[in-house]
Amino acid sequence: MLGLCIFMVVENWIPMDGDTFVTSDGFIMNTFGYEHPEEHVFAFLKYIPAKYKDMFNVEMLERTWRYNQTELFRAEKLYTAKNYQVFIEAFRKNFPNYLVYDKNRDKEIISAPLDRIQEVFVPRDRLVWLQNLAQRDELQNKALDLINLISKEANIPISDMGLHGSLALNMHAPHSDIDFVVYGTDNFRLVEKAIEKLVSEAKLNYIVGNRLDAARKFQGRYQGKIYMYNATRQFNENITTAKFGQYKYTPLTPVQFQATISSDRETMYRPATYKISNYKPLNIESELPFDKIPIQIVSNIGCYRNIAKQGNEIKVAGKLEKVETTTPTDDRKVFYQVVVGTATSEEEYIWPITIQ
Repeated sequence: MLGLCIFMVVENWIPMDGDTFVTSDGFIMNTFGYEHPEEHVFAFLKYIPAKYKDMFNVEMLERTWRYNQTELFRAEKLYTAKNYQVFIEAFRKNFPNYLVYDKNRDKEIISAPLDRIQEVFVPRDRLVWLQNLAQRDELQNKALDLINLISKEANIPISDMGLHGSLALNMHAPHSDIDFVVYGTDNFRLVEKAIEKLVSEAKLNYIVGNRLDAARKFQGRYQGKIYMYNATRQFNENITTAKFGQYKYTPLTPVQFQATISSDRETMYRPATYKISNYKPLNIESELPFDKIPIQIVSNIGCYRNIAKQGNEIKVAGKLEKVETTTPTDDRKVFYQVVVGTATSEEEYIWPITIQ
């Protein structure tokens, strides 16, 4: 009966970026993005069962986690190009069904098969679970107090927020962080303003370790506990999302340039999309003919979410891509974009030049 219930959850699940799931092999993974191949979910590996640790030749954090009775390890660096290639190779040798060859990108991508997913943790649902929990520990109470405080100050329904991270999986420790999610572009902007006000009132504090932190302002401290938050799209949000297979992506050449943000409506999501104007090459190799000037930057790396607002100047290093529709029709579409986080180079970035 338990298996049937789990199957029904997965069967009705619409994978959204940041949803967490546990596979029958014991891997805990986070959904990546909003387009997924049939019978699979694009994802990145978050926690590795101890019995598989030696298959993944990367530096692990000293701390371990426990989900039910399984001891778990986590890579020290989750999002480097080198580690992603190590994960690809480990899956290829030991769990090849966790890879999908995407012919429209001409590469293998980590992607969990739906028939191996046993449990799904949707942040919005996990917040409801926390609200209804009869006996909460100190960190759980503090997380709920924080989310209620921000929801009230931002004047958004708490149903448009969610719980993420180890708290959502109920495998947290007293020193764990509070990770929460805000659903929707407008809600996210309201939460930004609300947190700014709460910081001015000394009810929250920002944590700023570098220029990216100063731009994003996504983490802080509440009553001695570190919190961080990110955005997930609403189901009905008026944002263009490509369907899997709708476009063919052809990598062309590395480029370095400056540009101006012309729209920041999708910069808080993952992948983060920055519409740009005023392309200015920073070297000869990045000089492009007019018809190949990129119209947007797409970042697959989470730390480059929401680092610049409309009108800001940014400096970028990434891979120029040709994007074209796969359907041969009269309205065939071709445009160019720059991808940051191709998993082929550690020298890809988005850097804010001006911060508002």
